[in-house]
Amino acid sequence: MLVVMRHDASPAEVQRVVDTIEELGYSARPMPGAQRTAVGLVGNDGRVDSARLAALPGVRDIIHVTQPYKQVSREWRPDPTVVRLPGGLAIGDTEVVVIAGPCSVESEEQILDAARKVRDAGASLLRGGAFKPRTSPYSFQGLGEEGLRLLALAREETGLLIVTEAVDPDGVDLVAEYADIIQIGARNMQNASLLKRAGRVGKPVLLKRGLAATISELLLSAEYLLAEGNHDVILCERGIRGFDSSTRNVFDLTAIPMIKDLSHLPIVADPSHGTGRRGMVTPMARAAVAAGADGIIIEVHPQPDRALSDGEQSLYPEQFAALINETRMIAEAIGRGLAAPLPLPVRS
Repeated sequence: MLVVMRHDASPAEVQRVVDTIEELGYSARPMPGAQRTAVGLVGNDGRVDSARLAALPGVRDIIHVTQPYKQVSREWRPDPTVVRLPGGLAIGDTEVVVIAGPCSVESEEQILDAARKVRDAGASLLRGGAFKPRTSPYSFQGLGEEGLRLLALAREETGLLIVTEAVDPDGVDLVAEYADIIQIGARNMQNASLLKRAGRVGKPVLLKRGLAATISELLLSAEYLLAEGNHDVILCERGIRGFDSSTRNVFDLTAIPMIKDLSHLPIVADPSHGTGRRGMVTPMARAAVAAGADGIIIEVHPQPDRALSDGEQSLYPEQFAALINETRMIAEAIGRGLAAPLPLPVRS
């Protein structure tokens, strides 16, 4: 349930609504907006007497949220969420962010080389896995905490903010020490324990759609994060399983405008995992930006033929530079632009 206040409602009137909701035994979430404040009622079990709230001074309207997910819905918050990052970067605003880097951190030389190249091309965030849950237990599983340390070193040298994955609840705090955005991967989209822990850690979370998840299931997983108090959530379309083996996954472009219609959360697209084929990444990145994605995640490796994971879908640096130029033109054509990298760190 959402209690919409009049535009001239006083702080005292808003607080009275909050107090009344809490007296009824529920949680209240005030949400100041550009024109008016709304107060969300969390935990409605169907027994709330909306007339009691509607009669309070300053209340304009009562909206019953009809979706199974509440706090992530447009009914709950009509204005888009903008996730603010260190240095002034933002996801969900007018500019499209580009997140790029290798699938996994393999060595200091490799991650520093990749970071320099993607930054020079125009990326503003660096991706790279320190912990890699793989389909096969015999595949490269990542460097662990050493990989996180190398990501921090790359950020120190290039200024790129870090996106990297936490794979279990116990590892969330460790990843949060190094990462600017904590990623929850497709295999963990419905890991409730991990979602709850990430919702409490105080860092933005990038939540990838599961391998066979519906859009509703993705939004319900995001609801776990918001229910724990974390409103800095970024959704990610990364492809779902299909029956045709021509591509690794089915890259669901329709999910981008659909999610923007259903939810206020920003959404980015991962055409690297969405297709699994190097030659398809650039056209699908262009299409994702045209469809309204707030960012794109691209796997880039200095030497894809020698990558320890996902080399077949990783772009060469020169291919990534061309992708940046093409997506910039598309973003500008729809009234947006690409976010510029943060300034290089000042060395003493």
